[in-house]
Amino acid sequence: MYTTTNILPKDKKLLYEGTLLPLMEQFYTIQGEGFNTGKAAYFIRLGGCDVGCHWCDVKESWDASIHPLTKTKEVLQQVLAHSAKAVVVTGGEPLMYNLTALTRELKASYIETFIETSGAYKLTGEWDWICLSPKKTMLPLQEIYNKANELKIIVYNKHDFIWAEEEAKKVNPDCYLYLQPEWSKRNGVGPLIVDYVKANPKWMISLQTHKYINIP
Repeated sequence: MYTTTNILPKDKKLLYEGTLLPLMEQFYTIQGEGFNTGKAAYFIRLGGCDVGCHWCDVKESWDASIHPLTKTKEVLQQVLAHSAKAVVVTGGEPLMYNLTALTRELKASYIETFIETSGAYKLTGEWDWICLSPKKTMLPLQEIYNKANELKIIVYNKHDFIWAEEEAKKVNPDCYLYLQPEWSKRNGVGPLIVDYVKANPKWMISLQTHKYINIP
């Protein structure tokens, strides 16, 4: 959770309720990876993460205290200023916070709600799509394995294929399975993923297409 000691008591209450959240950034773009690749989506990135993945490409999100506490209604106003029909809540690790108030406001405005999470924290919020991207440093809770619509395993080295199979056993049978090359290793592990998916067609390949076309 947000650990800064200089929070007013009333703000701590609002943070706990989820009507105030540490907002790192928000932007309207195209979803670049996973099942929803190619869809227009408004991204809400929250600050704060203690999962500690060494290859994280947004480490500036880890320290929640450097990101302003923002009212969920203000966030919603920015979403409604665009043509977005779907919102992706990501981080950091967004489930460090209570996301029920945010998602209720979004759904009341007929906006689909997607989340990208490591699954290490209790699930809050009302979600149309849950993308679970587990990390070895903090394993997901079983309730999120059960509810995940999509399992996305980041492949950094050959051992990650073993890890992927272990994680695939834990999700529900309707969950889509994706292997995604870690960006800095894409040239090395990309061909390995192609061969693996051909040999194990229950898996599909996810690519960070937004990085290829140079959008957020």
